[in-house]
Amino acid sequence: MLQSQWVKVRSHMARLPALVERILYDPRFPLPIMFCLFLAEIVVNYFIINEIKYTEIDWRAYMQEVEGVVNGTYDYTKLNGDTGPLVYPAGFVYIFLGLYHLTEKGTNIRLAQYIFAAIYLVTLLVVFDIYRQSKRIAPYFFLFMCCASYRIHSIYVLRLFNDPIAMLLFFISVSLFIRDYWGLGCLFYSFGVSVKMNILLFSPALLLLLLVRHGILKTIYHLIICALPQIVLALPFLIENHVGYIVRSFDLGRQFLFQWTVNWRFLPEDIFLNRYFHISLLVLHICVLLLFIQCRWKCMIPPINWTLSSKKQKNLGPNQIILPLFSANFIGMCFSRSLHYQFYVWYFHTLHYLLYAIKLPFKLLILGIIELCWNTYPSTNWSSGLLHLCHCILLYQMWQSPIYYPMCLHINCNCEKEKKSK
Repeated sequence: MLQSQWVKVRSHMARLPALVERILYDPRFPLPIMFCLFLAEIVVNYFIINEIKYTEIDWRAYMQEVEGVVNGTYDYTKLNGDTGPLVYPAGFVYIFLGLYHLTEKGTNIRLAQYIFAAIYLVTLLVVFDIYRQSKRIAPYFFLFMCCASYRIHSIYVLRLFNDPIAMLLFFISVSLFIRDYWGLGCLFYSFGVSVKMNILLFSPALLLLLLVRHGILKTIYHLIICALPQIVLALPFLIENHVGYIVRSFDLGRQFLFQWTVNWRFLPEDIFLNRYFHISLLVLHICVLLLFIQCRWKCMIPPINWTLSSKKQKNLGPNQIILPLFSANFIGMCFSRSLHYQFYVWYFHTLHYLLYAIKLPFKLLILGIIELCWNTYPSTNWSSGLLHLCHCILLYQMWQSPIYYPMCLHINCNCEKEKKSK
């Protein structure tokens, strides 16, 4: 009897390595690691909030800006804080008005930190759900999305920036797109834009996906869904001073300070501030986007139906939605006029997917160097140069990525021939 029990124990032990390997590497089996990391993040965030000193940067200014609305000021040109004028759309005002009242007019910093820790944890859950549905990322890779980044935790619970709220709303929209709830997804996407305009970096890919999925008429309908929240939320400010609101909240020509740049430190300040330099970056951004749309994304999504028929196309798969959206945002980051430290959250949770979509033997090294660059304060010539180098390597590898080839949906596409030629 003892011998038979020992045989069973040995049998279970023999299966243990296979189980561990599945837990760590099988993209279809991510839940155990996700669950463990989520619990770990609760502990990590609690420790950071209680053991590491909070740093005041923009929170007080946010509270001063929305306090003007509390006092009855709806003219955007008269809403200011310690760091300058209010430069975010109306959704920002409503969300931080709520935080203003919840945190005793912004004075209860500890409560605000716990609220942002909750935002961080919800963001993780939504990103985990997106990656789980993609079935492309080995679960062990999620470790480098969570506890490993000091800067990301700092942005959420030690700095209380508005960027994490905008990104949470965007990730919710992606999760809805994957489930084929495009109307509701567009609504959350618009809410994200109403908090901070960086969400517009995803818009070229979103427009393409809407055209592919819904055709012209239904795309117009979804664009109206995107536009309506911007008008409804801004209505009190538009009535008071519509020019002031539009100029302040959607100021695309706003000048960034050289002292805060993470990505262009190696340039002389006069070049950094030069308008022709900004125009050159914009042109490069558009050109690279067009190249990816024409030569890469078209290999993984069906052709656009340019007829006026409102007939739905077949639903897009998770990766057909995720890759163009994340790629469009990353291209925008590569050619950004200036990246500030809180902007790291704009693409941090997408880097892991993009790195896993390429064939590169030192993916974790790239991720580690990017993290190092964003943690170097103040930025240096070396840190900003290395950041650009990592961006260029990743962008080139995304162009060469094998993820496009098995997903090619075009009969006459040369993707497979191109793959074989390589």
